[in-house]
Amino acid sequence: MKELEHISHFYFIGIGGIGMSALARYLNDHGKHVAGYDRVVTALSKKLEDEGIDIHYSDSFGKIPDEFKSVETAQVIYTPAVPVDFGELVRFRESGINILKRAQLLGQISRTMTCLAIAGTHGKTTTSAILAHLLYKSDVKVTAFLGGILEEYDTNYLCSGTDVMVVEADEFDRSFMQLDPDIAGITSMDADHLDVYGDVATFEKTFHDFAGLLDGKTLLLNEKLNLQGLKVGLDSGDYEAVDEVIIDGAYHFDLKTPQGIIDKCLLKLPGKHNLSNAILAMAIALEQGANPEKLKYALASFPGVKRRFTYRVDNDHRVLIDDYAHHPKEIDAVYQAVTEMYPEQEKLVVFQPHLFSRTQDFIEEFALSLSKFDKVALLDIYPAREFPIEGITSELLCRKINALEQSPEVVTVVEKDDIEEFVNDMGTRIVIMLGAGDIGVEINKLTEKWSDA
Repeated sequence: MKELEHISHFYFIGIGGIGMSALARYLNDHGKHVAGYDRVVTALSKKLEDEGIDIHYSDSFGKIPDEFKSVETAQVIYTPAVPVDFGELVRFRESGINILKRAQLLGQISRTMTCLAIAGTHGKTTTSAILAHLLYKSDVKVTAFLGGILEEYDTNYLCSGTDVMVVEADEFDRSFMQLDPDIAGITSMDADHLDVYGDVATFEKTFHDFAGLLDGKTLLLNEKLNLQGLKVGLDSGDYEAVDEVIIDGAYHFDLKTPQGIIDKCLLKLPGKHNLSNAILAMAIALEQGANPEKLKYALASFPGVKRRFTYRVDNDHRVLIDDYAHHPKEIDAVYQAVTEMYPEQEKLVVFQPHLFSRTQDFIEEFALSLSKFDKVALLDIYPAREFPIEGITSELLCRKINALEQSPEVVTVVEKDDIEEFVNDMGTRIVIMLGAGDIGVEINKLTEKWSDA
């Protein structure tokens, strides 16, 4: 593996992805020549092109400039989402050029700065975004690679310097084992990606392996996790929220730390899961040495992450909440947050299952989580990188929900084109749309129509 300073040209296959695009922007910012391929034009790929990065949208090795094919000075980066038989990737392999997974490049970069890494089945995007914002506003020279778009900044890559790096530590494909963290936080260890890991024990073991990377360094953990480290939580821990109250949809609390109390903290994100994420981010920032008073004021101004309990419409006729939730525990967290905000009102959820394997592995749990809502509409399963699994459909999930003793008033499968008609027929003001696939396209359409209502 060549060191970064010896590489002048980087070619990304799948450059428009949320993780890939942040790395491309980092290298471009640091004077490297960057180009890449992606399947479709997106807002992220357009932004890269606006910053001078050359992108093409067809599998065409001939379109790639020769300087990106140099065995001596070029490097190819790809994401596991790219098929192994993808033409450009095959041709690069045949050429003998240096090829790395995204996680390997991220690991190389992590060794050039003090690395603060956030792991967890869910919560890592929000936690790392809060941490990046805290450090940025506290005048720490930080580079952050985020798995979501930070509101107001409108970016997944934030940079004020290269003293400290904030990064999501992704458990998929054991990617986080490539990192070299100095401080790490783990939000959760609920089983996922069983198509990769095979069973829950193997999945959990990889988190223990990740924790082992912190030997002699600082590891912070959600209070419920059975690992050795500083505990962070709402009910107990070395870092703990105390005396929290909700005023106008915001959490007001004091933060207990090993050094004392930081009083009168404020978080404007609803949901106990977000309060837990915020405390973990504050704890990591404090362990890093950031100023407590600056951190407190920075937390109060955190703007949120797109598609993480994002209000898209909020008027007398309709409230539309958009969230990336695609795991039963994440759906539970959204339900808790929306119930906290609207305890007496009916709640309608539109959910797009993500991956046939995940739906198969957790279909009973999905049914229980979705059954808490008053009305449920399911879109077809979004396949992402997978082929269909016989018998695993949204219709099956629908039947599972209806079979429960406490089933919702309405449970049905709808086509994308029928979402608006279905919601209007239901007459429900509070609408939550969930999923990690292409449901965001439908959310954008409804946002435009309902914003003026």
